[in-house]
Amino acid sequence: MSAHDVNALHSVLQSDGDPDPTRRRLLAGLVTAYTASLIPWALAQPAPDARRGAFAAVSAILAGRQSLDTVQATRLYDALVADDPGFADAVVSLLALINEQHIDPLQLQKTLDDAHSPLTALPRTIATAWYLGIVGSGARARCLAFESALNAVAVADVLKPPTYAYGVYGSWSTKPA
Repeated sequence: MSAHDVNALHSVLQSDGDPDPTRRRLLAGLVTAYTASLIPWALAQPAPDARRGAFAAVSAILAGRQSLDTVQATRLYDALVADDPGFADAVVSLLALINEQHIDPLQLQKTLDDAHSPLTALPRTIATAWYLGIVGSGARARCLAFESALNAVAVADVLKPPTYAYGVYGSWSTKPA
C-alpha cells in the first residue's frame, strides 16, 4: 500500500457520514493487507473495521510481536477510545505517518518528539496499555490486564509474576520486619 493509498484511507475515515458496507469491507481488507505487508511475520487477522485494524497494526509495531491477543486488543482499544474520543483517528494518522516516512519502530518516539508532533503521546499510551495492562491515569486509571499484560508475558518463561497480592490490601506498602 502506497502513501497515497494510506492518505486516501485516512481521508475516507475522516469524511462525514458512514461509508457503505462495500466500502467498509474494502477498507477493512486494505488495513488487514497493509498490516501483513508492514509486518511480514505478523499473523494477519481480519479487522472488524479500519480503525481497529490501524490499532492492531500500530500495536504490533510497538510491541514487536508476531501476534497479539485479539480479545485483549478489543478491550484495550475500547478503553482507549472511551478515554479519548480522538484516539481512533490519531492511530490512523500515526499509521499513515509511519508508512509515509518509513519510520523505523525503534526511532518512532524520537521522531515524534523531535517533530513536536501532536501524536507524541500516542505510542507511550499504546505501549502502556499493552505492557502494563493499564489505561488512563490518576483516578481514571484502570487495570484491564495483569497476568496477560506483555510485561508479565515477556518474562513468563523464566519468572512467574504473582497474579495476586500476598496479603491484605496495602500490605505491600509497609516495610518488612
